[in-house]
Amino acid sequence: MTKSELIDAVARRSKITKSRAELVVNCVFDTMTAALEKGEGIEIRGFGSFTVRNYKPYSGRNPRTGRQVSVPDKRLPFFKVGKELKELVDNHVPKSAGGGTPPSSSST
Repeated sequence: MTKSELIDAVARRSKITKSRAELVVNCVFDTMTAALEKGEGIEIRGFGSFTVRNYKPYSGRNPRTGRQVSVPDKRLPFFKVGKELKELVDNHVPKSAGGGTPPSSSST
């Protein structure tokens, strides 16, 4: 799903205009981004949590030249999926991938 598809879905489900839905989606993303910039975590029950992880500097290699390069320390956002979302995704088999229904666990 793209951001524009999300905006369309929010507009349809809440029966508001697309421009108002875009403001809502942008406000949510801006608020989440600001919280992560400050190093705060975000927890959305049933969905997952976002945290900021600190990574120490290390030596890496340039894949084109093979030369050793030093990678500075950095902070990156990290997402941990929630239990309910994990179960929903795991229990749903797309028709194109599995050819239909999931196999039965009972033996006959």
